[in-house]
Amino acid sequence: MSSATRTAVQSPELHAADSHDLIRVTGARENNLKDISVELPKRRLTVFTGVSGSGKSSLVFSTIAAESQRMINETYSSFVQGFMPTLARPEVDVLEGLTTAIIVDQERMGSNPRSTVGTATDANAMLRILFSRLGQPHIGSPQAFSFNVASVSGAGAVTMEKGGREVKERRSFSITGGMCLRCEGRGNVSDFDLTALYDDSKSLNEGALTIPGYSMDGWYGRIYRGCGFFDPDKPISKFTKKQVNDLLYKEPTRIKVDGVNVTFEGLIPKIQKSFLSKDREAMQPHIRAFVDRAITFQTCPECDGTRLSEGARSSKIEGKSIADACAMQISDLADWVRGLDEPSVAPLLTALRHLLDSFADIGLGYLSLDRPAGTLSGGEAQRTKMIRHLGSSLTDVTYVFDEPTIGLHPHDIERMNALLLQLRDKGNTVLVVEHKPETIVIADHVVDLGPGAGTAGGTVCFEGSVEGLRGSDTTTGRHLDDRAAVKESVRSSSGALEIRGATSHNLQGVDVDIPLGVLCVVTGVAGSGKSSLIDGSVSGRDGVVSIDQGAIKGSRRSNPATYTGLLEPIRKAFAKANGVKPALFSSNSEGACPTCNGAGVIYTDLGVMATVESPCEECEGKRFQASVLEYTLGGRNIAEVLAMPVAEAEEFFGGGGQERSDRGNVTGEAKIAAAHKILQRLADVGLGYLSLGQPLTTLSGGERQRLKLATAMAEKGDVYILDEPTTGLHLADVENLLGLLDRLVDSGKSVIVIEHHQAVMAHGDWIIDLGPGAGHDGGRIVFEGTPADLVAARSTLTGEHLAAYVGA
Repeated sequence: MSSATRTAVQSPELHAADSHDLIRVTGARENNLKDISVELPKRRLTVFTGVSGSGKSSLVFSTIAAESQRMINETYSSFVQGFMPTLARPEVDVLEGLTTAIIVDQERMGSNPRSTVGTATDANAMLRILFSRLGQPHIGSPQAFSFNVASVSGAGAVTMEKGGREVKERRSFSITGGMCLRCEGRGNVSDFDLTALYDDSKSLNEGALTIPGYSMDGWYGRIYRGCGFFDPDKPISKFTKKQVNDLLYKEPTRIKVDGVNVTFEGLIPKIQKSFLSKDREAMQPHIRAFVDRAITFQTCPECDGTRLSEGARSSKIEGKSIADACAMQISDLADWVRGLDEPSVAPLLTALRHLLDSFADIGLGYLSLDRPAGTLSGGEAQRTKMIRHLGSSLTDVTYVFDEPTIGLHPHDIERMNALLLQLRDKGNTVLVVEHKPETIVIADHVVDLGPGAGTAGGTVCFEGSVEGLRGSDTTTGRHLDDRAAVKESVRSSSGALEIRGATSHNLQGVDVDIPLGVLCVVTGVAGSGKSSLIDGSVSGRDGVVSIDQGAIKGSRRSNPATYTGLLEPIRKAFAKANGVKPALFSSNSEGACPTCNGAGVIYTDLGVMATVESPCEECEGKRFQASVLEYTLGGRNIAEVLAMPVAEAEEFFGGGGQERSDRGNVTGEAKIAAAHKILQRLADVGLGYLSLGQPLTTLSGGERQRLKLATAMAEKGDVYILDEPTTGLHLADVENLLGLLDRLVDSGKSVIVIEHHQAVMAHGDWIIDLGPGAGHDGGRIVFEGTPADLVAARSTLTGEHLAAYVGA
């Protein structure tokens, strides 16, 4: 290289291409954002903070990431876009400097019973190829090891045109799959309790069928009554063997009932298709109760729960079948794969080793590949999605994380921070929505939103460095260095819940007494067995109310008022005050605006373009008919009531918000005790800013869990189990949560909290620490006692981190 060339390379002048080092957002108005503008540095780690509901997700996910994805989708042809989700342009004036966004969110992985950790991460696909090449005896291609592919074969004549003539040729085909035929690759079989399906002392016409939706007045009843396979007036106990078989198991058969062609099918295959194909949590409560009563699930005796056929289990590498490999803890499986040395599959072994080592790097080495994906917690699901990005060669992309520290012990948070910095150091822009101070402090740039939640939020309170945030007078800045102190005196227990010999998942015969009448915190590193202990041994008992992190099932039409049951007493009060039917005050029933069917918006489908959503002109987005809005209660109509925030509605229905009626006298009709009680619980969990009619689909993760908590507080229970209630909570809100937990305990309840947050540990009366590690290195009780004893002993990982937190 000549000296002239070398000088040119080292020239300090900035190239025009290097000047685009900022993501500029101008005039963002998505959800509750109030026309905000920010500038985010590229190739840096930016953390977004603020109270729950302040607009963090609206800015990061609904604006920046959504627009990046929409613009990438638009690079495909219209034909391809027709198969992709259509995304509308976010409410924002200008977005400059965007790069490709990769979103790693907290959404639970699909609870499809066929989805496992292995299938979700491509580890199973690699193992299948490995066994198809090296497994002895050789049984076939990779699909011979897949529990989602059934073995099928067939033969017959096919007609085709050759040289202008029709020619018949005989063809046969055979596919060797790995699916266990008994359980159809699910790993468990369902057994029906026939007494829960029908009362055999009655005839069909007397209402023998006790399955929800199968009354004799309905369509199913007409089919079973008119099928002709059995006498509907004869008690089922008098049926012949063939008739019982037809009633329960008959294959789909075309018949004519009342002159209409219909399909008759036995009760059991019908139930399997209509009820059992759904996730249990997605079922309506009465159907879930029926399924729990009528159907028992047991491990498939044919494949012993491995989901695989005998052929797939017979092919082995160094004495291990693919079923054995998938059942191993991933950290052990990685060691086994490392011991394989076969040059013919060297690239495959290298990729598989890297993938399995990524699980250990991210703190998920305790999982096994056959773990159903639907059983992963929110934090585990998010980290599982991260795995595919860790070894990526891509640089200059934007990674967007939604609270990556959820479900992580302080020990694991350190590892997560290292991974976030590793992604940044490869030249990527990393955007993180986060509440934990341990992650906020590693940021290069901080954007703090607020000052409040809902309509009181949506503005940028601070933008700059972590040191600048500490010195600012924002809610986050004031609370960033907050440290809860260990309580000087703790409550004494009023009894104990005994657990003896607990062995579910990785628990190793655990014996423990959980004290009652106190705040008991169950902690330990991720995967140490906390949820296995509480869910497996405590949740199902009488008087126990369990509030987990599962998503709330709800559509755009669901809102806090419908979810909590608040709308019921309000509609009745409106109906009583105006002498009309309660159904008029539901936007899903008779009172709905006929133009938009009570949705409040009109959707215009434009094919491959984004669907346009515009407010309904008839009802102006209020969802109700104009005539319904003339009826008032306490001077407000139903649309005005649903637009109220919880705090205002609590005062209104408590009798404090009475207004003068048209006739001038004060009305006391707005005082509704049932509604006021529900609103008080919503305010107690810190949701005073939510409006009653806000669609559930727009709530953040933390808001959903607190909504569930408020609803569960109405249940009659003596013991409350909370699974990481600090999820999605700002540092300032954690104080309110601790106050709520104290009130629950002081009212005579026992509270068990599965939690990693040191503030909750310090505030507890009793701590049960599991460990010492994760997976088969955990599953044991490593400490029982008061928080002060744990800090003094420092005998466990939790003790060390808690001592450092409280400054002991």
